[in-house]
Amino acid sequence: MMQLIDTHCHLEFPGLKERLDEVLANMAANRVTAAVSIGTTLERAPEVLEIAEAHPHIWATVGVHPDNEGVEEPTVDRLVTLANHPKVVAIGETGLDYYRLSDAPEWQRNRFRVHIQAARTANLPLVIHTRAAAQDTIAILREEGAEAVGGVMHCFTESRETAKAALDLGFFISFSGIATFKNATSVREVARYVPLDRILVETDAPYLAPVPHRGKRCEPAFVRHTAEFLAEWLGIDFATFAERTTENACRLFSLPVTHPKEVSV
Repeated sequence: MMQLIDTHCHLEFPGLKERLDEVLANMAANRVTAAVSIGTTLERAPEVLEIAEAHPHIWATVGVHPDNEGVEEPTVDRLVTLANHPKVVAIGETGLDYYRLSDAPEWQRNRFRVHIQAARTANLPLVIHTRAAAQDTIAILREEGAEAVGGVMHCFTESRETAKAALDLGFFISFSGIATFKNATSVREVARYVPLDRILVETDAPYLAPVPHRGKRCEPAFVRHTAEFLAEWLGIDFATFAERTTENACRLFSLPVTHPKEVSV
């Protein structure tokens, strides 16, 4: 039976956490059989892990988002300790974001390096956020030997050249609801370039709801809209696209294959 995996969402965020039962029920109704809830601070890591512990089809990551200032700074030891949790499947969200911090701060690059070192120590893949910082992101991934563990370039909006560099490092490329936006032609062209065995889909919920929900609060069930759109754009049968992206997610995150009838809320 057709199934999908939302490879990037934030279930502990306001708008999702307080209505989690409904969110999970909507996932099941849309054959979204698993989701990866992404850590963005160490302070909120217990909330992320608690949700994953309570639901067999929810998984977690640990990390500190590059945008976050004034939060607990990660160390390799701290991240590796958190990553020992049986529901943790990756390190991140990490990376570089110069969009709001146009001075390209050194602390961001140092934090990024810590995450890569932790991922290599824990032997887990990385979840990479990059915005207005593609060149430095790829350079640091290379310098720190990130190809040893691989990972995913989440919510991809960069160039084909950046996608190629990431693919060459063994990374997957994940597309969010942005791919459905009318002005996202360049994103869709990258999707056409990425091999089918390296594509993932995500929501980044509660953000970036795809068409036809654009502008509304996003949730993991909406990953189906992104997958249906991309399948049509790529000229691939939807069931085949869903199967392949699910296989990709299971391979990257070492997830068990979950069948729709096994999912309960």
